[in-house]
Amino acid sequence: MLIALYNRVFEESDLPVLKHTFQVLKQNNVQVTVFKDFYERLQPHIVFEQTPLLFTGYGDLSRNTNFMISLGGDGTMLDAVCFIGDSGIPIIGINLGRLGFLAAIPENEIDIALQSLLRGSYTLDKRSLVHLDSSVPLFGDSPFALNEFTLHRKDSSQMIKIHTYLNGEFLNTYWADGLIVSTPTGSTGYSLSCSGPLVFPQTSSFVITPVAPHNLNIRPIVVPDNNVISFEIEGRTDNFLCTMDSRMETITKDVQLAIKKENFYISLIRLDEHNFLKTVRQKLYWGIDSRN
Repeated sequence: MLIALYNRVFEESDLPVLKHTFQVLKQNNVQVTVFKDFYERLQPHIVFEQTPLLFTGYGDLSRNTNFMISLGGDGTMLDAVCFIGDSGIPIIGINLGRLGFLAAIPENEIDIALQSLLRGSYTLDKRSLVHLDSSVPLFGDSPFALNEFTLHRKDSSQMIKIHTYLNGEFLNTYWADGLIVSTPTGSTGYSLSCSGPLVFPQTSSFVITPVAPHNLNIRPIVVPDNNVISFEIEGRTDNFLCTMDSRMETITKDVQLAIKKENFYISLIRLDEHNFLKTVRQKLYWGIDSRN
């Protein structure tokens, strides 16, 4: 068995968890391939008997990899998705961060999680992604996102105008600080903080959520994910921000942008004792009411 390990940053307090993870995998004769930067940061703290397989990105990640383990928070897991791409490698997140909605395995359940992986006691949840088509190259070889695509103002405190179309038909002009197009997976992230709805992961939809809209009638809207959503942007400055999950690009109003459903899925590993409703109750405190 070959397991990939990814981390983008860790604190000294995370070292016991990281050491324990490597130790458990070694005890179970699991071969590992480690993100190169992660391995180099670990070297002063962990003694490796021999240099493990290393990868730097999507191109050199072995297609024989059985799983990827993301060690960090949700942002780390979103980064790891770029390395997986359309390879079909399943991923699970061990939470070293704060909320950990995607990276749902807490530190005190690492042993249980690893043993479940080795036994095959898990379910694969296929999660849809958004794909960006643009008139100029953006986001390198990874113009996709698991959580959301966003447009934002830049270099000004003035709101911007985002003319939005569904399959070429005018939907609305958003006078706002920005606009979010989220997947069902991303509905628990940035979109939720802007009053967007919670959407079950298996739902075939996009959520369009404005950021601080200057119109009381404008609300988030859920649309089928077979729509192509395109945009025209206006503002008092020439530059705007465009993001895919935690990655960011600067664009001008002349750049043509369209969002559609990506043609591949990401497989998230869900342990048998976990599900979406349980995560909502634990992470978002649904059901916690003194009257219950």
